[in-house]
Amino acid sequence: MKTFGLIGRNISYSFSKAYFSQKFKAENIEAEYLNFDLQSIDQIHNILKETPQLSGLNVTIPYKEEIIPFLSKLDSVAKEILAVNTIKIETDGSLTGYNTDYFGFQESLKPHLQAYHKKALILGTGGASKAIAYALRNLKISYTFVSRNPEKDQLSYTQLSKEVINENHLIINCTPLGTYPNIENFPPIPVEFLSPKHLIYDLIYNPEITQLMKLALNANAKVINGKKMLQLQAEKAWEIWNR
Repeated sequence: MKTFGLIGRNISYSFSKAYFSQKFKAENIEAEYLNFDLQSIDQIHNILKETPQLSGLNVTIPYKEEIIPFLSKLDSVAKEILAVNTIKIETDGSLTGYNTDYFGFQESLKPHLQAYHKKALILGTGGASKAIAYALRNLKISYTFVSRNPEKDQLSYTQLSKEVINENHLIINCTPLGTYPNIENFPPIPVEFLSPKHLIYDLIYNPEITQLMKLALNANAKVINGKKMLQLQAEKAWEIWNR
């Protein structure tokens, strides 16, 4: 039986395990999906050694960037993004890294875009944000990163003035703020400046409506959570594993 799995830290809540387990059952696929909760990325060696039937892995927080030195090669997209969320274990045992997050985000965002969604704010600068930036470049949407510790050409949360919010009608939360169980948290953006033209995309999927989304809805903005993105990236990962 083929085995697939997820590597991350504190991943008992994982979308991937439930999704793939249900998929395998519904489609009569003889495979299993396991969570590999790692306290350190170095433990990947033990996972590979102890699970010889392993065919593919998903990667989540906080290892999307840390995993790269452990891989044999990256596909061209993952090389540009410099973050990996999918690993194919080749027949010779080598590890190839891919990024399917950008695809999931891009395809789930497209149906909601309007002509005025020309500029975006990306909240957070971790591995997920890199995939989001790649997708926005594909969609010809300019973007600015927002960080608690901004680097060159990035904004801090305190710099999010009414003018900045009014210029950026697409806002994507790539931080974990608001994830279950800490559902009252949200990135400190000035929600009072949001308008019906704003589209707030929160990559979080648990809860389905985050505190940030609630506040955006109160301002009559449009909102999307990360569930569709996760489904699309998971199916793209499955396609890669079965090439």
